Amino acid sequence: MALREAELPYLRRCVELAAEALEAGDEPFGSVLVGADGAVLAEDHNRVASGDRTRHPEFELARWSAARLTPEERAAATVYTSGEHCPMCAAAHAWVGLGRIVYVASSEQLSQWLTELGVPAPPVRTLPVHEVAPGVAVEGPVPELVEEVRALHRRFHLRSI
Repeated sequence: MALREAELPYLRRCVELAAEALEAGDEPFGSVLVGADGAVLAEDHNRVASGDRTRHPEFELARWSAARLTPEERAAATVYTSGEHCPMCAAAHAWVGLGRIVYVASSEQLSQWLTELGVPAPPVRTLPVHEVAPGVAVEGPVPELVEEVRALHRRFHLRSI
């Protein structure tokens, strides 16, 4: 993937947010919503430890953008994220008309890591974003940061085993 150098800080922030989620006792996922001008509009990390398994950062950013941005602003925005959107988040992204997605680690990579760790499969089938939301531009994985994300997931799941 030919990621622009100026985009790496957004992805590094996603990894920081994933680490914050892990430190809060949650699954390590983090996302940043960036406007067309490069300004960070919103950011979040996983909050599923509360018991609400829909509290993914990508879903929260989709809802945030629907409430605060025009359709044109949403279409021009980019969601940077530590992990490729799950089907629920990919659908929310497409339904609100957000622009491109750039992720560090793919769903396929995450599935492989979890299998290696003996973690049971999730209740929802893992699919690439383009299968759920074919009109969304998607870029990833980002090899420079993949091992950091893998280490966070390893820490989370090894402490729960």
